[in-house]
Amino acid sequence: MSTLPTLSDSVHKQLLRGVVIPAHPLALTAQRTLDERHQRALTRYYCAAGAGGLAVGVHTTQFEIREPQFGLLEPVLRLAAEEARAFRQATGKEIVLVAGAVGETPQAIREAELAAELGYHAVLLSLAALRDADDDALLAHCRAVARVLPLFGFYLQPAVGGRVLSYNFWRRFAEIENVVAIKIAPFNRYQTIDVLRAVAESGRAQEIALYTGNDDHILLDLLTPFVFSARGQRVVLRIVGGLLGQWAVWTRRAVELLERVRKLRESGEAIPQDLLVTANQLTDANAAIFDAANGFRGCIAGINEVLRRQGLLASRACLRPEEDLSPGQEAEIARVCRDYPHLTDDDFVALHLDEWLS
Repeated sequence: MSTLPTLSDSVHKQLLRGVVIPAHPLALTAQRTLDERHQRALTRYYCAAGAGGLAVGVHTTQFEIREPQFGLLEPVLRLAAEEARAFRQATGKEIVLVAGAVGETPQAIREAELAAELGYHAVLLSLAALRDADDDALLAHCRAVARVLPLFGFYLQPAVGGRVLSYNFWRRFAEIENVVAIKIAPFNRYQTIDVLRAVAESGRAQEIALYTGNDDHILLDLLTPFVFSARGQRVVLRIVGGLLGQWAVWTRRAVELLERVRKLRESGEAIPQDLLVTANQLTDANAAIFDAANGFRGCIAGINEVLRRQGLLASRACLRPEEDLSPGQEAEIARVCRDYPHLTDDDFVALHLDEWLS
């Protein structure tokens, strides 16, 4: 019998059904200190918008929160957990808490232990620090962290610090008993299919929840059935939800879009043309917010700028002063906000902002 930590049945079912999981940003003052009021307001916004989970301490939260001069990992994880618990007490709705863990094995274990102490359900495990490790070393690292909390696998695109991971890695990763989900975010169709095929071949397609992190392909990932021949059988996989930086903004609309996709899947109806139009508009919006034209250099500042415009952040500041919008990015963000108002949730935020900031 396995002694690895597991999720409760209710949380596991929630993940398998598919939820919106925003990658939680970091709220800073103009002086680049933690803005606790806006940090709490952001979490309250995500909960009120209908997000089913939160990912904290991840790329969008800024990996630098771990550096000694900032020392923000514990405070930021704690604030989100407190607000999620308050929301559950008020509404009865569970928020799946996913904590980012990075670094080599000792650091990743420490971060997972901190998350466990704070009540997080799973670890989103980045492998970026093990850039030159082979599959055996990577899997040993994953198994060590899995002894602390269930794993949410993470394929991070190389453009923002990730590394290429082989089909063979994912095939073996899926065999770790308490892998409960995988965020697929290589921004690459071939590598996305590597993960999906590996899960199909593992025989655990009914146990591992598949989440898109491909912010450039969100709706099409969610709408597409992936069909494989595995172990002599036809296996159909679905990406059921998203753990996304893009869903850190306009979260109310994201929840509505995911629900619409879910109803379409359940009905078996053909995908309407307007949803395909929306898919490409969302990709265009993401290009502006994530600064695709400049190799994603302004992606965190771009997310923060959208939230600042809505009043959910007081500043778009990042911990590193040099990390800001790229030239022309602010105009691009203004363009997509103007051209695609149906993607935004400004009205929802305006209605509740004072409440969340109180």
